[in-house]
Amino acid sequence: MTPVTADNLTRHELIGLDAMISGASNKNQKKIKGLITAETRNTIKISHNNKEITVAKDTVSFIFNLGDIPVEVEGKTLIGRPEDRVKKKSKKDW
Repeated sequence: MTPVTADNLTRHELIGLDAMISGASNKNQKKIKGLITAETRNTIKISHNNKEITVAKDTVSFIFNLGDIPVEVEGKTLIGRPEDRVKKKSKKDW
């Protein structure tokens, strides 16, 4: 499996990554952080303070911690079924 980098994050498996919500249309969702435990086409579940919190991808932006490197991603770029998104080529691959 290819390691997760800033360049391939949007086409990689997200479950198991540490993430923090950096921006959200819902004020209560800002600063939620934890481990991503599940993903659907439109949502991501984050384990936060021993609770599973489901957030809509299109209303938030995330900061993923890849080792010592924080990578910010708009949730809109992650919309899609996980199994389809990982197969998708980015414009950089063309």
